[in-house]
Amino acid sequence: MTSLTQDGRVPFLNNGGVKRLLIGGQWVEAISGETFDSINPATGKVIATLAKGGAADIDSAVEAARLAFEGPWSKWTPFDRQNLLLKIADLIERDFEELSLIETMDMGAPVSRTSLFKRWLLQAFRFYAAQAVNIRGETLENSFPGSFMSYTVKDPVGVVGCIIPWNGPLISQLWSICPTLATGCTLVLKPAQEASLSSLRLAEIMLEAGVPAGVINVVTGGGQTAGSALAAHPDVDKIAFTGSTETGRKIVEASAVNMKKVAVELGGKSPDIIFEDADLDLAVPGAAMGCFGNSGQVCYAGTRLFVQRSIHDAFVEKLAAFTATLRVGDSLKPETQLGPLVSKAQLETVAGYVELAQQEGARIAFGGERLGGALADGFYFAPTVLAGVSNTMRVAQEEIFGPVISIIPFDDEEEVIGLANAIEYGLGGAVWTRDVGRAHRVSRAIKAGIVWVNCYGVTDPSTSYGGTKLSGYGSKGGFRHIEDYLYSKTVWIRTA
Repeated sequence: MTSLTQDGRVPFLNNGGVKRLLIGGQWVEAISGETFDSINPATGKVIATLAKGGAADIDSAVEAARLAFEGPWSKWTPFDRQNLLLKIADLIERDFEELSLIETMDMGAPVSRTSLFKRWLLQAFRFYAAQAVNIRGETLENSFPGSFMSYTVKDPVGVVGCIIPWNGPLISQLWSICPTLATGCTLVLKPAQEASLSSLRLAEIMLEAGVPAGVINVVTGGGQTAGSALAAHPDVDKIAFTGSTETGRKIVEASAVNMKKVAVELGGKSPDIIFEDADLDLAVPGAAMGCFGNSGQVCYAGTRLFVQRSIHDAFVEKLAAFTATLRVGDSLKPETQLGPLVSKAQLETVAGYVELAQQEGARIAFGGERLGGALADGFYFAPTVLAGVSNTMRVAQEEIFGPVISIIPFDDEEEVIGLANAIEYGLGGAVWTRDVGRAHRVSRAIKAGIVWVNCYGVTDPSTSYGGTKLSGYGSKGGFRHIEDYLYSKTVWIRTA
């Protein structure tokens, strides 16, 4: 197990020098020589300097990935790939504390949150290890029995480009790393500039486990340079992107250069519906943390909270009281429940939306301000409960990506279904009720890729989820996820 050093850093962050790009199995400087700093959002201080990759570095990484894909890696058997995934899992188990602390210091999620990722990471690598030996085609009946045999095989699509956001890179990257290794593809990963360190540390672990040179490549840098170059690269066969809807549109447009496969998980403004018969002892903390978890920086956060009018006022009071108990503070303290926002820019965005909400007629039931005092150097914003919100307000329609929950009253089931679906997004949603029939009806009626009943935010690598409408397309998790990294080939053989 790894622990903090005396100066508050972990070994990976305390060994000096610029964090380099991983290309073709080698750690290299950016071709331009440019660098950028990683800022700890809890303190506002620099914790590392990283190579700032650009289009030329993406070219090198894609070339390395192509050489690896067509080279010895293509000869690895399903059992070989399964064994590799299992070995990586073992090394993650050994070094997990360090990975957790890096994630906390790099993007601000409290260690009380990141320390819970261990089981999830191990599940992911071990689940996809099982899928590596479960890839199969099928025999096909045809119109020429006795003369021809026909069947399908599944082959890896080739070079995959993955662009991930800053709100949870330790987990986000696994949605491409694991299926890449399970299927025999190769990968160029471009983490978000705001939070790249856990991707680099995991890359070190994968090299130690024996991932061949060029199979996994990591290029840190800006989205407008490295990210755009990866999305448009003519020798990339598939792009997996998680991020904003605006950027997702550009990714889809760029894919036309060679008709690459695309999977995009984009924005969300998920409805969380509280009926009058709900168990409020579950619903109040469940709805609160369904929005405030990770300081609201979750794509499927339940930021639109619909509460049946008969319990509306009492629920607002209970939610505000619960929110007041949440401990916001230093991400490295185990008692902290909510940490800072990832950057000063994100802090300003969230504050701007809260000000706009008041201009639109909403009132603050709790929070609504940047936190000062001992937290003044970091990017902290109080968890905020907005009441008096209508579904047409901008704060109810636009993704804020911060700890801001908007409470909207409703009268009956039919009305709330209409309100829940009156949005451009379709990522997540939830229903809180004791009525089993209502739970089924409303969860089916919500237009979203994942819906929870009497809970929020539960995920597992073995189950799939995705989005609809402007929340994107393509799935993550489950055995079908593997299919996105394969293409089907039909083979005909003359038998007579």
